[in-house]
Amino acid sequence: MPRESMEFDVVIVGGGPAGLSACIRLLQKDPQLTICVLEKGPEIGAQILSGAVLDPRALNELIPDWQTQNAPITTPATQDQFIFLTEKKSYTLPTPPQMHNKGNYIISLGKLCKWLAEYAERLGANIFPGFAATEVLYDNEKVIGVRTGDKGIDKHGNKTASFQEGIDLLAKQTFFAEGCRGSLTQTLFDKFALRKNCDPQTYGLGIKELWEIPEADHKAGLVVHTIGWPLDFKTYGGAFMYHFDKNLVEIGFVVGLDYQNTYLNPYEEFQQFKTHPTIAKFLQNGKRICYGARSLNEGGWQSMPKLTFPGGLLLGCAAGFLNVPKIKGIHNAMKSGMIAADHFCQNKNAVECQSYETDIKKSWVGEELYAARNIRPAMRWGLPLGLAYAAIDTYVFRGKAPWTFKNHADYPALKLAKNCKKINYPKHDNKLTFDLMTSVFLTNSIHDENQPCHLILKHPKDAIKINYDQFASPETRYCPAGVYEILFDEKNQPRFHMNYPNCIQCKACDIKDPTQNIVWTPPEGGSGPQYNIM
Repeated sequence: MPRESMEFDVVIVGGGPAGLSACIRLLQKDPQLTICVLEKGPEIGAQILSGAVLDPRALNELIPDWQTQNAPITTPATQDQFIFLTEKKSYTLPTPPQMHNKGNYIISLGKLCKWLAEYAERLGANIFPGFAATEVLYDNEKVIGVRTGDKGIDKHGNKTASFQEGIDLLAKQTFFAEGCRGSLTQTLFDKFALRKNCDPQTYGLGIKELWEIPEADHKAGLVVHTIGWPLDFKTYGGAFMYHFDKNLVEIGFVVGLDYQNTYLNPYEEFQQFKTHPTIAKFLQNGKRICYGARSLNEGGWQSMPKLTFPGGLLLGCAAGFLNVPKIKGIHNAMKSGMIAADHFCQNKNAVECQSYETDIKKSWVGEELYAARNIRPAMRWGLPLGLAYAAIDTYVFRGKAPWTFKNHADYPALKLAKNCKKINYPKHDNKLTFDLMTSVFLTNSIHDENQPCHLILKHPKDAIKINYDQFASPETRYCPAGVYEILFDEKNQPRFHMNYPNCIQCKACDIKDPTQNIVWTPPEGGSGPQYNIM
């Protein structure tokens, strides 16, 4: 029997800020358009994870009266701190101009996306949460839509009593707003050679917790960023702590996935960070209520792929619009969605919106990314030299240096275990620091253990022959959800095991595996973490 299909003017893959902003702008321009937003999470906002401090620039353009529309944006940033940590001490540094947050707001991005979705639905959008797009549909060399994944397949590939066949969603244009390391976006890179003329993308892994602390310890509007301990000077990364709403604190840690020591464990680095006196004083009487992790693009301007192809284009973090020194990307993602919508409305029958990329680069999105382009790659020289260059680039060249540094892929940076020093992390105290499985429980993840494994090994034997034998199985450390494990049989022979229902869809394995052997694909729609107010 033919597969069920539905036709729209535009199909948007991803219900984050980029996709929802595109949807709203399309319907503002032409209320007669038929728009579909597809979201793999169980509801809009459930799998969104960000810092987050919002620069409202794009929101002001998209919905000028948002302040009278009950938007969940209530905590203005009132104080910035930029701190260098040693093991026991802290030193306040001048806050770089890119990190000044006057006029910005501390928010829950999940709540904002939920509000944007409700706004879009009032305009007439069709929003389908709980459906993962698993295949791009083509007519010759043109994208004509996407197919959603089948539901009700067991782990052996058999149909169960709850089987539901996926649907073909067809469109004049398909907007891919999947976020960082989107699975369909990766296939588009290969199909249309979209990365042919750009640097490799480079990534960070962000791990975040939400705490509720006593009112006496809460400083609403306080924005803290730290560098230094517990990371060494060769490893790029830093941390944040944002006080918002009623007694809530967002605290997180980012490690560049170009780290070299195979024994480094980003999760344990984060747990250790929370014990520093500068941080612990805020958390010691509080309660941890949520946990999550997500990879983020850090390549910026020189890692931007070609953004258009016949039948579609890339939005937001699918294309990599994070401004690393500013530590913000929500406003850029939203603006990219708005520009994409404008281009579709200008020529609804165009095979390819080629001028979209030009207009992105000419917009304030392009201006920001170009000015920031050399900060992240300069950090390969180590923290002291990287900071020195950042100061020169910011204050002397003002982002207009007559050179552009190259970015590199992350996975080749990992050193063999024999060339690395083991790291002994302290025991967890269950007050500030916690074991990994206790944290994974706080992701509220839903995953039917009977569904097929969504993590694909291209060469299964390499998990032992290369990863274990040569790199001491780094995936057992960089995964922030305990998915990967090495077990031993009665003869003490190692065996690779995946606890795939633990997966919280951070994509670190897809990025950091030393031979690029692990491929992340979407699990059944609706599966995965439910971050709610994260």
